[in-house]
Amino acid sequence: MTYVVAEPCVDLLDKACIEECPVDCIYEGGRMMYIHPDECVDCGACEPVCPVEAIYYEDDVPDQWKDYTKANVDFFDELGSPGGASKVGKIDFDVPPATNLPPQLHDE
Repeated sequence: MTYVVAEPCVDLLDKACIEECPVDCIYEGGRMMYIHPDECVDCGACEPVCPVEAIYYEDDVPDQWKDYTKANVDFFDELGSPGGASKVGKIDFDVPPATNLPPQLHDE
């Protein structure tokens, strides 16, 4: 099991989660953050710091965002497991369902 970033993150990219992650497993895509399922150690440090409550334990992802569990896996199909997001930097790429959404407006 792992943590999952869901729809509230799309077009927000707050990055507070990155600062809290002790294993550097949260990667920045073009429109949202993604947690690498094999690199995550399930510590949960990222979940409480997310300002829009976009991070959930895999079993607790709300039904309307279940597709994001697969998205957090699919994002790494070509990238593989680089062993740390800071080595890779921002990746201008996303996967459905994030790519299927119109631009999301967030209150400042």
